[in-house]
Formats: sequence, C-alpha cells, structure tokens
Amino acid sequence: MILDVVSVVLAVAGCAFFGAGTVGLLRFPDLNNRLHALVKADNLGLGLVLAALALQSSVAVAMKLVLIWLLALLAAATSSYLLADRSHVAGVSAMTEASEADDGAAPDDDRAGRDEEAGSRDRGPRTR
Repeated sequence: MILDVVSVVLAVAGCAFFGAGTVGLLRFPDLNNRLHALVKADNLGLGLVLAALALQSSVAVAMKLVLIWLLALLAAATSSYLLADRSHVAGVSAMTEASEADDGAAPDDDRAGRDEEAGSRDRGPRTR
C-alpha cells in the first residue's frame, strides 16, 4: 500500500517535471535557455517516472530501468551539446534581443563589439 502511494507520487512528480520542461521550451527566448530547461527537467522527470516503475518491479527490471535512465542522460547531454555547438558554429546568436533587453543593459554598450570579436574567431574546419 505505501509502496503504491510512493510510486504514484514519484510518477506524478516526474510528469510535473516533464510539463515544466515543456513550458521552458515554449517560454524561454533563446536556444541555450531552452536546451537547459528541456534537458534538465526532462532528465529529472524521466528519473522520477522510472523510479516509480522500479519500485513496482523486480530487481532485474529495476537495474534495466536504471541503465535506460543513464543512457538517456548521456544521450540528452550529448545531443544538447551538439545542438549548442552547431548553432554557435553557424553563427546563431545565443542571446536574442528580448533576452538582452531583460539583462537591463543599454543598447549602446560595448556588447556589440564583443559579439563582433567572438564572430571573427574561426574555430577552423570541422571533421566528421
């Protein structure tokens, strides 16, 4: 009985984190913030849901669920790094005008000069 209640609480909490990650994906202004919100919240949500399932299963199945969660953590970290890196190489600005305005910085500060310097540095050819 108590195990069932704990499983339900974990599953509901995991679903809440999935929802929070989705809201972050839709509401945040730029790529880096969206990736951060989505990856962190979804990994925690998946961990909580899999913990709920592990409590209801045998030890062998629980170990498989832990392995699945670890592989999902690795895949999410790798894919979010690749997305951020490719957007940086392609010249996509990490900060949008809306998020720069939220920082409270004046539009005539030296931020534009720093962006030009960062854009002038070439990372060199990428091999696959």
